[in-house]
Amino acid sequence: MTDPAQKPFAIAAAAAPLRAKPSNYPEPFASMMQGRAKRPLGDLFGLQSFGVNHVTLAPGAMSALFHRHAVQDEWIYVLSGAITLVHDDGETLLTAGMCAGFPSGGTAHQLVNRSAAEASYLEVGDRRPGDSADYPRDDLVAVREGNGWRFTHKDGRPY
Repeated sequence: MTDPAQKPFAIAAAAAPLRAKPSNYPEPFASMMQGRAKRPLGDLFGLQSFGVNHVTLAPGAMSALFHRHAVQDEWIYVLSGAITLVHDDGETLLTAGMCAGFPSGGTAHQLVNRSAAEASYLEVGDRRPGDSADYPRDDLVAVREGNGWRFTHKDGRPY
């Protein structure tokens, strides 16, 4: 790479820089994301149609609050460790080499590392405009605005 503004052609995913802000959630939810490390891989390459994150969960950490997207499709692929997929119908243990997908408007979900070892996975989601996220177990609503999220209580009050 000769021009510093030029995007890389390839990198070691686990060595990519961590996301600058550990969590987009407002408090008290942001603190609940301790032990989760996201490395935004898609952004490093200038991808605009979809995002890719390399995520590492320490023991006891969770990927996100229990949620579903209105517009965005999501897909994950477990790279290492064991992760519990919590979903509307119960729980499913995911181990290295397994994957799961979440169509927009489908089942609510989250990933939790209930093991004693670190776990990692790839997270892929599209970036279609007009997305929002519903959090059935929390007083939280997220609406996509530009490249960020606006969070409110379910009654519309801002955080």
